[in-house]
Amino acid sequence: MKPTAITIETTVNAPVEKVWAAWTEPKHITQWAFASDDWEAPAATNDLRVGGTFSTMMATKDKSFQFEFGGTYTAVDQHKRIDFTMGDERDVHTTFEDKGDGTTHVTQTFDIESENSAEKQRSGWQAILDNFKKHAEEL
Repeated sequence: MKPTAITIETTVNAPVEKVWAAWTEPKHITQWAFASDDWEAPAATNDLRVGGTFSTMMATKDKSFQFEFGGTYTAVDQHKRIDFTMGDERDVHTTFEDKGDGTTHVTQTFDIESENSAEKQRSGWQAILDNFKKHAEEL
């Protein structure tokens, strides 16, 4: 049976308040929301509230391809959880667990799509999460 959702995770060596800011503030999102060094995120907007929307432009640095990643928030619990539905109706759930030792465990579960293999989706989303970890720890 094929999985219908994929879970990725990381532990960030930073307190949850810093991790939350890095995850939700557009000035930070543009610094980490891409999977490889030949991509960038030139623009991001974020209305972080239930019913609010977000959008991140992802583009190749050579400007040969770009797309908008966005959605609508379905749950927001500050420093704990963010859920949203993407434009293609897939759901994403992200949790932030304050480990009490200055670290934060981030877990993200997302519905898979049919265009790309599950492994390609997992590796791409994990690469973005790894970029996030690096950025949040450098703040």
